[in-house]
Amino acid sequence: MSAVLATARWPLLLAAVALLLLVVASFWTLDLHLAALFAPASLAAMGRYAGEFLVPDLSPAFLVRLAHAALETLAMSVLGTAIAAGLAAALCLPAARFAGRTPARWRVPARLLFNFLRAIPELVWASLLLVAAGLGPMSGTLALALHTSGVFGRLFAEALENAPPGPAQALRAQGTRESLVLLYATLPQLGPQLLSYVLYRWENNIRAAAILGVVGAGGLGQMLAFHLGLFQNGRAASVIGAMVLLVYAVDLASYAIRWAMVRTR
Repeated sequence: MSAVLATARWPLLLAAVALLLLVVASFWTLDLHLAALFAPASLAAMGRYAGEFLVPDLSPAFLVRLAHAALETLAMSVLGTAIAAGLAAALCLPAARFAGRTPARWRVPARLLFNFLRAIPELVWASLLLVAAGLGPMSGTLALALHTSGVFGRLFAEALENAPPGPAQALRAQGTRESLVLLYATLPQLGPQLLSYVLYRWENNIRAAAILGVVGAGGLGQMLAFHLGLFQNGRAASVIGAMVLLVYAVDLASYAIRWAMVRTR
């Protein structure tokens, strides 16, 4: 028995040693200058830099600009999520294999399209779209829509495939058309689950929308990049505070919608 246990421990021991060697090699190849980072002069410079963020700019004129940028970021997240949900709803049907039916002909191409869309991060999509759509929230909205449609497409298709087949089979046995089976049997079961997916991605997209402006896609991110570039740290602190408040507000709104959805079920 002890020999069996000793044999079973060898793979774990080898994996631990390999992980330790990988960590050591990572520190060695990155050439981190930790001594210079924690030198007294570096710590003093970091302290002065952080102290400049403790006095945010709360002037009325700047707060008005900040509110406009926050609304722009919120609009980007809402519109990008809505467009993505619509695209995914249209494309998830050919990407799903329904019980009792032959595999969909376009399932593999649709899945590959979803993989391609979500494999490219929002920042990369925004950088690519800046050439076509120009600076501003249009690029950010399209970037969110393209990436999120890939995420939604995969989630929606898998939800359709894993839906309980009983109600759909009962309608098919009565000769009901497939479109009516989907409308009256499958979607009513999946409605809360799909809405939960949409709300969760909306929470993620509000964070992504706040960052997309760094590459010129509008909103709070563009303001943050502008003021950080000019070393206006007080105004940058105000922008960061607005980002945090906006994320909290969206999280609360999403929680309230979920709570109301659970109570009405």
